[in-house]
Amino acid sequence: YFFVDDYVFRDWLYRALIFLVISCPCALVISIPLGYFGGLGAASRNGILFKGASFLDSMTKINTVVMDKTGTVTKGVFKIQDLVTDQIFTEVEFMKYLIAIEEQSTHPIAKAILEYKTEGEGFKATDVSEIAGKGLMGIVNGKTILVGNKALLISNQINVSTEINNIVESIVLVAIDGKFAGYVTVADELKDDAHQAIKEIRAAGITKIIMLSGDKDSITQKVAKQLGIDWAKGGLLPEDKLEEVEKLKKLPGTKVAFIGDGINDAPVLAVSDIGIAMGGLGSDVAIETADVIIQTDQPSKIAKAIKIGKSTRSIVWQNIALAFGVKVIVLALGAGGLATMWEAVFADVGVALLAILNAVRLQRMNWD
Repeated sequence: YFFVDDYVFRDWLYRALIFLVISCPCALVISIPLGYFGGLGAASRNGILFKGASFLDSMTKINTVVMDKTGTVTKGVFKIQDLVTDQIFTEVEFMKYLIAIEEQSTHPIAKAILEYKTEGEGFKATDVSEIAGKGLMGIVNGKTILVGNKALLISNQINVSTEINNIVESIVLVAIDGKFAGYVTVADELKDDAHQAIKEIRAAGITKIIMLSGDKDSITQKVAKQLGIDWAKGGLLPEDKLEEVEKLKKLPGTKVAFIGDGINDAPVLAVSDIGIAMGGLGSDVAIETADVIIQTDQPSKIAKAIKIGKSTRSIVWQNIALAFGVKVIVLALGAGGLATMWEAVFADVGVALLAILNAVRLQRMNWD
């Protein structure tokens, strides 16, 4: 048998109890989720909704931001600039057919058209269907009406006037019973914080900013140039946007966040590493599909979301280092008989309290 002359059962039991208290994982188990809760709370206070703590981590890895144009960096509040019809229909008749169809749409351009005042009733649309990325088709007073972009009319074998190719503004083309009937041009404007948003996104560490839009390429390029965006492409259908984002994702080391608001953006939001939707103007489908919701529709919140994600990750690692560091030190002291139960309690409960207070700091930080 092996005997220790100075063995005192009470002393070694006390040391064992100290080890037991110190080794309790409560501080570590509590501190990590509390860090993420703090980040989610800080984001909510700033009008940003993360659908899960994992997206806070994913946001820190983003290095490429792809964004839609209408409703994302522009207000999505259009106004009619010009109205041109053929000789068959008067302006009032033309607008009645157009309005009847647009009443079935939630697109921002539709809202601008609906502001046009017409007198008289009797124009009601039936069998209205949406052709993704192209426009609407329906029946009004027995006539087949097509309302949308050039691609919609061409796909229905309708000749379109060549003069529309020189128009920079957004344009809504109308065909009635298989014949080109005219068009309406509308204009949008940038959101108040659009320029600030691009600057802050770059300052947050994003190396590439891209714009993909279903709007005309000429308008998209104009807006991209105004904002200083790296690369832009317009005239895209939903599947085209999807293809462009998938190409980006295949590039080594590329993590993509896509920002959009429309129903046409839902496929891209789903396939991106992080999908961000505008919560005010955004469609229900886009909001449902996205991982992050900007509740105030301000693009400048995107940079805040990135900053909050990085700060949350930093706080979580601080808590992990604090919990492990203090426990290792006190364990070493306990093994040598230099630590008492009070030190052990501090290494467990005290560290947990410090981790909680550290996580609460996220709520107090200034993200401007």
